[in-house]
Amino acid sequence: MKTLEKTQLLSACSRWLRVQCVKAITEAGSGHPSTCLSAADLVAGIFFETFRFDPSDPRNPANDRIIFSKGHAAPLLYAAWSLAGQLAAQKLLTLRKFNSELEGHPTPRWPLAEVATGSLGQGLSIGLGMALSAKYLDQSPAKIYVLLGDGETAEGAVWEAASMASYYKTDNLIAVVDVNGLGQSQKTMLHFDTETYARRFNAFGWQPLVIDGHDMNQIVQALEKSQNPEGRPWAIIAKTFKGKGVSFIENKDGWHGKPLKKGAELESALQELSPASPDDEIAPPQAVKKPLPWQPPLNTSIVAGAPAAHKRGDQIATREAYGAALAKLGGANPNIVALDGDTKNSTFSEVFMKNYPGRFFEGFIAEQNIVGAAIGLAARGKIPFVSTFGAFFSRAYDQIRMGAISQANIKLVGSHCGVSIGEDGPSQMALEDLAMMRAIPGSTVLYPCDAVATGRLVEEASQTPGVVYIRTTRPKTPVLYEAQENFPVGGCKVLARSDHDRLTVVAAGITVHEALKAAALLAAEKIGLCVIDAYSVKPLDVKTITETARQTGNRVLVVEDHYPEGGLGDAVAGALAPLGLRVDQLAVRQLPRSGAPDELLNAYGINSRAIVQFVRTL
Repeated sequence: MKTLEKTQLLSACSRWLRVQCVKAITEAGSGHPSTCLSAADLVAGIFFETFRFDPSDPRNPANDRIIFSKGHAAPLLYAAWSLAGQLAAQKLLTLRKFNSELEGHPTPRWPLAEVATGSLGQGLSIGLGMALSAKYLDQSPAKIYVLLGDGETAEGAVWEAASMASYYKTDNLIAVVDVNGLGQSQKTMLHFDTETYARRFNAFGWQPLVIDGHDMNQIVQALEKSQNPEGRPWAIIAKTFKGKGVSFIENKDGWHGKPLKKGAELESALQELSPASPDDEIAPPQAVKKPLPWQPPLNTSIVAGAPAAHKRGDQIATREAYGAALAKLGGANPNIVALDGDTKNSTFSEVFMKNYPGRFFEGFIAEQNIVGAAIGLAARGKIPFVSTFGAFFSRAYDQIRMGAISQANIKLVGSHCGVSIGEDGPSQMALEDLAMMRAIPGSTVLYPCDAVATGRLVEEASQTPGVVYIRTTRPKTPVLYEAQENFPVGGCKVLARSDHDRLTVVAAGITVHEALKAAALLAAEKIGLCVIDAYSVKPLDVKTITETARQTGNRVLVVEDHYPEGGLGDAVAGALAPLGLRVDQLAVRQLPRSGAPDELLNAYGINSRAIVQFVRTL
């Protein structure tokens, strides 16, 4: 095909996309037509010039991927797949309707949107995860395209992703920045200064290409150049106009998120967007190229040796047990991958790294990007375990939230939780993490108290779909369970029970050991204490806890190394209070400070002494 013919066809495709976007958004009565119009030429060029995809095998690792980080341009994504024959054009008119999978921003309710976007600044991290999977794990020829808005490049997460992409030389990652110069409420920070965008990407180790985003010849040339693997990711910096093709909104402020009105306004826009001649008319389906040939790599992983058998009474930190368990799991499942934020010698994910260096990705101090990359890896069928200090996941909470909307199968492991970490002080203490993770829709929250439980729960996490959070402890604690003990998600363990129990104590992690110490002290005074290890914080074993509480005067005490809001105590109270059971709580109720672990557990009233004092007041 001659270049002129090619660009004429692509221009016709972009006109078709613009028309469908305007119609769909007007029918919906809400949406962002101007941002769809600015990127239509770029998307037409990607889809119908360089993009490779087999619709009959959408999960094929050799398929290219496209992520709309500027998720408010979702109608353009749907329209492109419609023009490619994967969605009926009439279906586009169901945009934003309650019963439609074509949501206002992309979600996996529509199968060809593998991840959710729309919280700006996250798409490049997700694309990086996909690029890492394609280049290093699947060793496939797939290219990963990420369409970004210029406004979202103010987000630090974009540059976290840019930095890591350069470090890993992901030359299969192509960022396309739609520089239309206008944000939601005013001009973007750099407006049309494309050269500064280029210098920034270049400084981060990318290959920038500055183009006119409405010149199809320049678009084609840039896309063709970006297909070359030269050891650096590509950034196509495209100057465009918001509302391109509709004169009364083109490059005009005040049109963000504003649909055209039915009637004269819509008809005028459609008249401007109509083809110049019948020869320029096109209709779906327009062909998308097939993926390049690919063979899966041979699995050359070395199976890790079994971790040392844990014996009851051994002193082992659960964070250490996590590292051994993850390495063992990696030997059994080649889809297990690990990411860490330069804390691998504290979280013990370094054990996995030493056994499987090809499946370990160091994310450095950039937690938002690490979680985003994990979402991308999960979308490619991997099971990523992301580890860092539990407190630092708060930085990535929006990414975790969006991961849940993406239905991402990601596993998060937070160490150094609670005041029990000791001398490092409050900046390092995760004391709100259980509340954070419980609030994530569909999440699973696990908190093992010993090495055996940790090993079993790592395995359970790998088999539990969705977002799973495992909370690990810094200090060494004694092994309580026999090696063969099972820990199903949604269960708990009754560790101490007698016929004269006065109270049921529900604990998890470090406070299980404190509760057992209290039970032993009170037993000498002929006071019985039932102790429950609620290792599954969400879902909670309400049945067992309720039945046990009924036998101890309908009264429960929850002890946790966490702030009182939203943690284990609130989980138990929320389940049991409606049943008429009284739930009291010992938790960290002050801003903590540095000190020895035992000293802090005592100072903040969550140790065995505090439990004994509470029981004596009954």
